[in-house]
Amino acid sequence: MRVPIRKAGEFTRIVPDPYLTVGKFNELNKKLKQLKVLLPQAVSEVKRLAEMGDFSENAAYQMAKGRLRGLNQHIFDLEEQLKLSIIIKPGHNKNKIQLGSRATVKMAGRQKTYLILGSSEIDVKNNIISHNSPIGSALMGKKAGDSVKIQLAGSEVEFKIIKIV
Repeated sequence: MRVPIRKAGEFTRIVPDPYLTVGKFNELNKKLKQLKVLLPQAVSEVKRLAEMGDFSENAAYQMAKGRLRGLNQHIFDLEEQLKLSIIIKPGHNKNKIQLGSRATVKMAGRQKTYLILGSSEIDVKNNIISHNSPIGSALMGKKAGDSVKIQLAGSEVEFKIIKIV
């Protein structure tokens, strides 16, 4: 069987953001353990279906082999992400915004509090933003009382940092 050769696309070599909270690290570790429990079952399924004969016309075997490949890739990706991860320790420096900081900002007369974490933990509904986002990257390293101008949706918005927690 010939292995397909795919052209490298735009998102081929994107390295996941290594910054994780302890909670996210533990969640990924738990998921990895669950996937490793499923691995022997997937291998035995492929072996069982391989015994049925002709591989070229054995659709069930091809599907099981694809599931096993996907499972192995998912396990590999999680292991790499956990191996390269850097744990965010919030609250080191209350004077300037850094990873793990909670910053209250005022924009257009409204106050909003953002928690700045790694890219894998963003949750816009709960005001958890990435340090790589336009707002997060502009706030990084700033102090309470500083003002920052950010280009958002074609217009410039000014953020005044009220406090850092």
